[in-house]
Amino acid sequence: MGAGHDHGARAGSSRRLAAVFALTLVVFVAEVVGAIVTGSLALLVDAAHMLTDVIGLGMALTAARLANRAPTQRLTWGPRRAEVLGALAQAALLLGVGVFALVEGVKRLLAPPELAPGGLLVFGAIGLLANLVGLMLLAGERGRNLNMRAAFLEVLNDALGSVGVIVSALLIWAWGWDRADAVVGILIAALIVPRTLVLLRASGLVLLEATPAGLDLGAVRAHIEDMPGVVAVHDLHASSVSSDLPVLTAHVVVGEGTDYGRLLGELQRCVHEHFVVSIEHSTFQLEPVGHRDPEPPHA
Repeated sequence: MGAGHDHGARAGSSRRLAAVFALTLVVFVAEVVGAIVTGSLALLVDAAHMLTDVIGLGMALTAARLANRAPTQRLTWGPRRAEVLGALAQAALLLGVGVFALVEGVKRLLAPPELAPGGLLVFGAIGLLANLVGLMLLAGERGRNLNMRAAFLEVLNDALGSVGVIVSALLIWAWGWDRADAVVGILIAALIVPRTLVLLRASGLVLLEATPAGLDLGAVRAHIEDMPGVVAVHDLHASSVSSDLPVLTAHVVVGEGTDYGRLLGELQRCVHEHFVVSIEHSTFQLEPVGHRDPEPPHA
C-alpha cells in the first residue's frame, strides 16, 4: 500500500510538472518576442531565465518520470538518483543566468538604452500570471524531493523576475528613469544566485553520499550501543539514494546469549522511529564478539 501510494504521488507530481513545463514554454516564446520589441534587459534576463526553466523543467519532468520506474537487477534502487542529477543541472543553469544578468546589468547601468515601458508592462504581466499558475500547481509538491524543490524555485524566481519587469516599467513610465531596467535585472540576478548555490550544495551532498541533513550519526551510534545485547557499533554509514530515500548500514557487535532476531527488529525500529530523519531502508550486520574487526580509518 505504501509503495503504491508513493508511486501514485510521484505520478501526480509528474503530471503537474508537465503542465508547468507547457505553460513555461508558451511564456518563454512571448517574453523573447517582448525582449526583441522593447529592448529591455529585465525582460531579456527573465526570458533567458525562462529558457533555463524550459530546459530545467524538462529535465525535472524527465527525472520525475525516471524515478517512477521500477528497480531492475542493474539499477536495484531504480533510477531514483535521476532527480538529484536533474536538480544539480537546473541549479547550474540558473547560476549561469544569474552571472550573465549581473555582468549585463552593470554594462547597462553605465549606458542605459531607451525603453518603451508599455510593452514591458504587458509582457511582465503575462509572465507573472503564468508564474502564479505554475506556483499554485507546484506548491504542494515542493517538499517532496530536491527535483520538485528545484522546479518550484525556478518558477518562483521567474515570478519575482516578472514582478521586477513590471516595477521597472512603472518607474520608467512615471519618472523616465531608464536605469531602472538594469537595476531590476541585477536584483533578479541577486535573487537567483544564492538559491542556486543552496541547491547546488544540497544536490552535491547527496551525490557525495553525505549523512542526510538532520541526522546526527553520533547520536545514532550512541543510541544503538545503549541497546541491550549490543557491545559495539562499527562501519556505521548513512547516506541518501535520493533526497527522499535515506539509507543506513552498520556492523553491530552482539554479546553472547542475545536473541539476534529480536535485536535486529529493535535496530530497524530504532532508526525508523526514534530519530527526526526516519530511515526505512536499513541494513545491519550482526557479529559475535569474537569476530569483531577493527574499524578502518576511513569509516
